[in-house]
Amino acid sequence: MKPTSIFFTLLFCLSLCVNAQDNAKDNEKLEPKTPDFVLAFTKTTGYRHKSIEKGVHTLRQLGRKNNFIVLQTETAADFNAQNLKNYKLVVFLSTTQDVLNNQQQRVFENYIKSGGSFLGIHAAADTEYDWAWYGKLVGGYFDNHPNDPNVRNAKIDVLSKDHPSTKHLDDTWNRSDEWYNYKNINPNISVLLNLDETSYEGGTNGNNHPIAWYHEFDGGRAFYTGGGHTEESFDEPEFRQHLLGAILWCLGRD
Repeated sequence: MKPTSIFFTLLFCLSLCVNAQDNAKDNEKLEPKTPDFVLAFTKTTGYRHKSIEKGVHTLRQLGRKNNFIVLQTETAADFNAQNLKNYKLVVFLSTTQDVLNNQQQRVFENYIKSGGSFLGIHAAADTEYDWAWYGKLVGGYFDNHPNDPNVRNAKIDVLSKDHPSTKHLDDTWNRSDEWYNYKNINPNISVLLNLDETSYEGGTNGNNHPIAWYHEFDGGRAFYTGGGHTEESFDEPEFRQHLLGAILWCLGRD
């Protein structure tokens, strides 16, 4: 081989090594070296959804593939400052009614004010009606839902795809779930998904019927999705991706 050929061959190999190192550095920027910890809170003092354990299992599956670790608790005493500082996100997964005492509520408020994040799934909106701060955080309270049957097929209008929780969806999303009607909706939320009440019976919010939203709140981030009543929800690829996008946004990976 001629000297010039050898030179260019070595130069090409060197460029490959440099590119590989640059790609590795870029990947390090995209993926944290250490995983984020997520707390899944599943305490219920009212109705308990059968889908809770399936939901926890799904969150853990998503975590294993996306560098976060999900720990589950139903112990309200875990809402103390020493413990919550370990978590970048707290998920209220179909919690119901009164789940925290006054002291634990203050601790959680301070957690959010210190930059923590909240993700509410389904019955998180059926929780803590007497805690006004929480009502603003979650974004709205459960009012009622269709009866006989509660689970119905409906059309969802995707209002924005500029969010990791919705960018994978078409303009409309048809799926079955238990659809909540809401009250005391926080006017400062950014609505991503809106229920089309003409596509099913039992809606009472009218043309403006949000079913998933997000907002920056009191120093932290908050996301809510009304889906997740059924166990089957957590097997749906679109819903799983919706949850993953919500989690990644809450973790600041958007």
